[in-house]
Amino acid sequence: MRISQTLWARAMMTETTRVHVALPGQAYDIEIGAGLLDGAGARLKALFPGRRFGIVTDDSVATAQLPRLIASLDAAQLSHAEIVVPHGEASKSFARLGEVVEGILAARLERGDLIVALGGGVIGDLAGFAASIARRGMNFIQMPTSLLAQVDSSVGGKTGINSPHGKNLIGAFHQPKLVLADLDALETLPTREFAAGYAEVVKYGLIFDAPFFEWLEQHRPAIFAGDVTLRAEMVARCCAAKARVVIEDEREMGVRALLNLGHTFGHALESATGYSSRLLHGEGVAIGMVLAHGFSARLGLAPGQDTGRVEAHLKAAGLPTRMREIPGDLPDTDYLMDAIAQDKKVVRGALTFILTRGIGEAFIERNVEPAVVRAYLDEMRAG
Repeated sequence: MRISQTLWARAMMTETTRVHVALPGQAYDIEIGAGLLDGAGARLKALFPGRRFGIVTDDSVATAQLPRLIASLDAAQLSHAEIVVPHGEASKSFARLGEVVEGILAARLERGDLIVALGGGVIGDLAGFAASIARRGMNFIQMPTSLLAQVDSSVGGKTGINSPHGKNLIGAFHQPKLVLADLDALETLPTREFAAGYAEVVKYGLIFDAPFFEWLEQHRPAIFAGDVTLRAEMVARCCAAKARVVIEDEREMGVRALLNLGHTFGHALESATGYSSRLLHGEGVAIGMVLAHGFSARLGLAPGQDTGRVEAHLKAAGLPTRMREIPGDLPDTDYLMDAIAQDKKVVRGALTFILTRGIGEAFIERNVEPAVVRAYLDEMRAG
């Protein structure tokens, strides 16, 4: 699958880049540009007149970005309430979900009002899930402030929380009404978090767009140095790619599963580290993508040199690429296999992986033999 260049060209026609997600009955725009949080009040007033807004964010984003949004809403004379949770993956829990829903109700936000997810992927997942169940369903807006959220998790309507049994096993498909991706927010990200988000960028090239991966190989240094034009193109190309996949397969019954390249291994590693700061989501995905390419090569499906090429690019971006680079001890292979068995792509107990025939040629492989996976993980843990 290749992403339509016409779709990309249309997205780049305006100063604020727009990517349209044309889901029947649930269509929405992704708006990408600098200063979008500062102009959010006027935009929301025009689109949602007479509504109130419940802003869900974390304590880190509350310091870095929330004042900009509040000033914008106040200038537009829009009523709002704020719900702040701790930063980090641990907030994707039943306890925090309950706090957010109770906060929505305590603020007397009505079903016709809107929830705003201001933050990274954790906040988008948590706030979106809360919106899907509060008052039996409220609309919400994504305002992603991390690179990972801007290029991936804010688009497509996946919302949810984690379980001790695995990542994102509890949730709902709930599409946003609007996505505002403010590129200025990326300037406040720690280098490690920007790099973690970049892993999801690379994913799109590895799945079905080898020319995009080559473009990233060429432009990665300038992107990391802060080139706004390149960052806008990068975010929009990822969003256009995901929009096409979501339109074709909203509920991940087929092709959308390709977007999980590296995630089966990565989620197992996140579980092994207790969803802690030892391993950020994007770091787990980076290791997982190297493992997926290596596993594909091991099975004779892909050229072995592709694994090295992918690993070199991710390593140059400051990302871990091997399990041994994760700080601290990891549980044994039995633990990792149990976590993999809880993956959402498992069907009637059969393991499903996203594998590859080469860069840009990912595919869904069903009924993967557990013993083969176990032997590969044993070797990778030791290597």
